[in-house]
Amino acid sequence: MTDNDTTADEARAQAEAKAAELKGVPEELIDREDDAADGMNSLAGLQEELATAKQDVLYARAETQNVRRRMEKDIADARAYAATGFARDILSVADNLARALSAIPADLRDDERLKGLVAGIEATGREIDKTFAAHGISRIAAVGLPLDPHQHQAMLEVPSADAEPGTVLQELQAGYMIKDRLLRPAMVAVAKKGE
Repeated sequence: MTDNDTTADEARAQAEAKAAELKGVPEELIDREDDAADGMNSLAGLQEELATAKQDVLYARAETQNVRRRMEKDIADARAYAATGFARDILSVADNLARALSAIPADLRDDERLKGLVAGIEATGREIDKTFAAHGISRIAAVGLPLDPHQHQAMLEVPSADAEPGTVLQELQAGYMIKDRLLRPAMVAVAKKGE
């Protein structure tokens, strides 16, 4: 005798026991009991489906909220940093304006014929600085500070007995930040141990 035969015999015995229990019970009640058993199985299945659907809805809500947050951050970043490309382009204009001012010798600044020109260049420089500030663009501090590779770009090392090695001695080109992002690193000369 095999396991399948044993299982079949057990099932047959259970069916006969059930039939003996139900002997004398009206057919109408037997049908109701079968319907109730089917209903219980059906109810359990429906409850499981409902739980799965609730879980899916929770996941969908969470994903929707995450997408909304990412989009809000992207929109805020786009607004905050929209001027980045334009600001990079305008930095060279500000650099040239500063070079023009520094190229005017002190004795010519007092000359009556050039006072208007100097005042105009200085006013333009102030206006550029004011516009930069209005858009969150700020100059990076460099001279006298330790080299910060996130804000400074060391272009050369200068031997110095006075300054600590790694200290910025000279700013070759100004660096700028736009809000909390680097727009352009400051190009600097850094102290090295004196020889």
